[in-house]
Order: sequence, then structure tokens, then C-alpha cells
Amino acid sequence: MQLTRHVDANAPLCDLIRRLATRPGFVSTHLPQVQVLSWDHYVASSPQIYEPSLMILAQGSKLARLGPRTLEYGAGHYLVQALSVPFMCETFATAEAPLLGVAVDIDRSVLSELVQSMQLAPDACVQAQTPQSMTSAALDAAMRDSVERLLQCLQDPLDAQVLGPARMREVLYTALRGPQAGVLRALVEQQGHFARVAASLAYLREHYAEPLSVEALASCANMSVSTFHEHFKRCTDMAPMQYLKRLRLLKAQQMLIGEGLGVAQAAHRVGYQSTSQFSREYKRQFAQSPGDEQPYQRFAPGSLNDFSASV
Repeated sequence: MQLTRHVDANAPLCDLIRRLATRPGFVSTHLPQVQVLSWDHYVASSPQIYEPSLMILAQGSKLARLGPRTLEYGAGHYLVQALSVPFMCETFATAEAPLLGVAVDIDRSVLSELVQSMQLAPDACVQAQTPQSMTSAALDAAMRDSVERLLQCLQDPLDAQVLGPARMREVLYTALRGPQAGVLRALVEQQGHFARVAASLAYLREHYAEPLSVEALASCANMSVSTFHEHFKRCTDMAPMQYLKRLRLLKAQQMLIGEGLGVAQAAHRVGYQSTSQFSREYKRQFAQSPGDEQPYQRFAPGSLNDFSASV
């Protein structure tokens, strides 16, 4: 796969991001729904999870691996993360050409208003088949310009307060006019399976430390257990209980490294009854024991500790 790490047309975007990226990793802006990202070295493939968002990279590149699929999002593409799904991510950046990007939350209420304003009829293709929860699209001139206007207003607190919501709305509108509009529309078409699975994921992320069953999640999605299991797996590339385990382990990693919790404490906090079972599953997931994690160690860009919108 030929990665696109630099595009001349992205120079204004890079300049605007550099002004806001006061440190490596994800950095909050004057709008809580927008973060900028910078990173200056290669990071090997590691497990990550994002909240529903658009991830636009102006420089550098990432490879996302979800199940059998590999997606590039870099200087020539942006990522549409419609559902919060764990995936493996590899980062390509150097000190001379650092990775520079911006993450924009997908606000489902704004998205719904836009779809209604655009008077878009229900997408028959989306209703007939479950869309992919994670896709990439070419970073065309329309998306580049809308993100540039958003970043320009974020340079000033008052501009961000007054103009920011409209600029974010414009970015989502541009995405709805783009090649991955179908998956965004599926998020707000309430009768579709995709939106129902999204609702169950939102519930799961709020209650992940509690005892949960497939039956309870299916009820949240207003589906039968068999239908829910089928569509959940189509949307996330994993079974519901597999997703729950992955989410708990990622949250535990955040607590061990970001908060400095002990192994037993982290295991209990994320819902494990057995510390030994937690340790076995943690080592299987991250290739090292939870006790070997170092508190306050910086995560790779996009991981739980850096991306405050995550999980």
C-alpha cells in the first residue's frame, strides 16, 4: 500500500494545526468537540479506540486494521469513525515531517438536523445492508476548505465560541456530501439496524464495569438476541461479549498508565471479579503483564490516554 504522507494543498492546514498543537499527542481546543494532534515518530501497530468522529490528517499517515480490513488515513484521506470500535493502528511520522491532524466529534443530533434540512430520503442501500463502522474517504477540496475554516476560528477564543459550532456543522455537512455519506446517515436513521447497534454501544460504554448480558444489550437495541448478535458483529467485526472484554482491557490500560492504579484496583474498576483472569486476558491483549505497565507513560497518538473523547 502506497501511503500519502504529504500533500502541498494541505500546507495551510498544517500551519493552523501547528499553532494549536502545544504538545505531542491530542490537544484540546477552544471547542470541546475538536482536538488537534501532532506526533513526531513512528509508532508500531497497537490497539486503540475512538469515539464517533472524523479524523482528518493534514500530514503523516496512519493504517487502521479492523478485522480483515486495512484502511489508510493520512494526508490524502480522512477517517470516518461512525461507531466506537476497537482497532489496531500504526502511525507513520518523523521529526522532519510530523503527523498533524484534527479530530471532530460526530454529534448525532447535529447530524440528524442536517439530514432533515437536506431533505434526504432514507437510503435504501444502507437499509438493505449494514454499513462499515470505519471507513476512509479522499480528502478533497471541499473537506479541506471546511476544516481550514474550522481551524481558523479556533485560533481565537471568541471566534471559537461564536463561530465554532457553525464551522463544526459545516464540516459534518461536507462529510454528508461526500463518498461516505451513507454510514453517517445510517447513524441517524432510527429504524435501521446500524443506529440501533450504535445505541447499544453508547449504553455499553456507560455501563461497561457492570455485569452485562447479550440479552440486556439486545433489549437496549430493541432487537431479538439473534438479530442483535448478527448485526452487532457485522458493525464491529466482533461479538458483543468480545467487544466488552476489549473495552474493559483498554479502559484498564488507561487506569494503569494514566492514573497509576494497581492491578487489582484497575481490574475491579473495569468489572473483573478475578484479578488472575484479568492479568491473563490483559497479557494476551497487550503482550505484557498489567504489572509491567509504567504509570504516566505516554500512549501512542490516538490511544485512550491521549484522546480524551475516547471511550
